[in-house]
Amino acid sequence: MVPTGGEHHTLVHLLGLDSKQSLYWLSILLFLGTYAMIILEKFFHRVPAALLGGSLAIFLGVITPKEAWKSIDHNTMFLLVGMMVIVSVLIESGFFSILSNTALKLTKGDPLKILLTFTFLTAFMSAFLDNVTTVLFMVPILLQMLVKLRINPIPYVIATVLASNIGGTATLIGDPPNIIIGSLGGFTFNDFIVNLTPIVLITYIIGTVVFTLYMKWMGYLERKIQSEEELQEVISQFKVEYDIPLMRKGLIIFGLTLLLFFFHHYIGLEPGTVALTMASILLLWTKLNPEKVFERVEWGTLMFFVGLFIVIGTLEVTGVFEDLATFVAKLVHNALGGIWIIGGLSAIISGIVDNIPFTMAMSYVLLDLAKEVHFNVEPLWWALALGACLGGNLTIIGASANVVAAGLVEKEGYKISFVDFLKMGTPVAFITVIVALFLLWLKYLIFGF
Repeated sequence: MVPTGGEHHTLVHLLGLDSKQSLYWLSILLFLGTYAMIILEKFFHRVPAALLGGSLAIFLGVITPKEAWKSIDHNTMFLLVGMMVIVSVLIESGFFSILSNTALKLTKGDPLKILLTFTFLTAFMSAFLDNVTTVLFMVPILLQMLVKLRINPIPYVIATVLASNIGGTATLIGDPPNIIIGSLGGFTFNDFIVNLTPIVLITYIIGTVVFTLYMKWMGYLERKIQSEEELQEVISQFKVEYDIPLMRKGLIIFGLTLLLFFFHHYIGLEPGTVALTMASILLLWTKLNPEKVFERVEWGTLMFFVGLFIVIGTLEVTGVFEDLATFVAKLVHNALGGIWIIGGLSAIISGIVDNIPFTMAMSYVLLDLAKEVHFNVEPLWWALALGACLGGNLTIIGASANVVAAGLVEKEGYKISFVDFLKMGTPVAFITVIVALFLLWLKYLIFGF
């Protein structure tokens, strides 16, 4: 029986827990419970853990189905589905096998050369494309090559993801938080180039040194293929089967997609809309069996995002993010000190929760703060960008690219555990955030505002 007068009784209402304060703390408990299950991956798989957290939020009535639907970042979901379909077609055509063999020949199976080449290319591409797209493109090549070389791909994939998050920090279009900051803060593409790109370049070099030394220390850079003859023998064992007409169609669509990504800010189209549209065109053009193509789509990763977005959406709906952002703003008394406070706390928070809703909440706080204080708040916007983007390297769920990479390797029979990512990601995130914020602080200290 439906209650009259449009009233909707939820479980929390029936239990008498529907006060604003009760919902506030329930959302925090749901988030902490979900996060705990993700960390305890020995007992819980992260996908059903995230889905349980999200569905419980709706089941209990902490968030309405309509609010839950709105909390899912549709741009991210469309981008993932679209690019996974395009990448699936390119895999089917043999494109990645050709690139894998080419990379093998160029690097001669040297683990250090492989690491530096792939991380540099990933960081560079992530500055001009969404880092999720970059990871979807680079990781399959890396996986195929390292499997041939009998090298454990996990640390290399993690290093590639870390590089993608660092590189994506450099420009307006590199990472979703930057797009939000550019839009709400009124900053242009050139503003990001001037204020962030030089800092990110130095930060990338230092970050590369850190994860390279870590991998050297852990013995991950030991060469398995010792001679040129052995390398050629390994390459010859893997015969590449390819479909040139299919590859041509896939590359044309992929190229057009990247072109539209680059200009999406000017033509008013979200990257997700572009990716989904171009993927649909590719499926129609190639006449491939959609079911076969969709078999390569990382549905587990997509469902993980659905659950996680809803869990984090409860924090947004109940006002947790708003209170958190306001608390951070109250700690700021001047621009130079604010760089460390905003940047540092943004990095920590973005490593734990999705950085998109937090960046949105913090951006509105900075807009209000600018009206109340007598100092220039522009440095705080750049601190927010550095913290929100670089902080994504703290944990495996800190950035979308991390989760996507974990899904890709899991499909190939490997597993990036929460702890594995933490061991490598945390020191890189910690050092790069400190370096980046110091350089930003030094910039304003020396050159003023």
